Amino acid sequence: MRPEERAHGKVGVLPEIAAGALAYCVIPIIVFLMVGPYNKNRFVRFHCFQCAGLLFAGIGVGAVLWIFGSVLGLIPVLGLLLLSMLTGLAFFVTWGVMLVKALQGKMLKLPLVGEFAEVQSAAQ
Repeated sequence: MRPEERAHGKVGVLPEIAAGALAYCVIPIIVFLMVGPYNKNRFVRFHCFQCAGLLFAGIGVGAVLWIFGSVLGLIPVLGLLLLSMLTGLAFFVTWGVMLVKALQGKMLKLPLVGEFAEVQSAAQ
């Protein structure tokens, strides 16, 4: 078992945990991945890529639900609406948990998305 990695110190003008938490907002992802020293910090890069992966996963799941409901029509409209709302809530709660973990200085990996984020954050 690997020891848990925690953020410490500053990156640029921000504390490392603040930069990691800000990565869970969409606009700072682009800024942090393009501007040094943020794009060289593993903790910030990990959270940027994990948030981007979570965002794309949410868009993909939303598109699949929309196609499934529109084209096939197998779920009644009320059932599809409920399923979409529950899925959106699940993504929102996951986003919130990841934001809190970043504020705690932890690098909690999500399944699949976290693996991608870890590989991308290690590569510079």
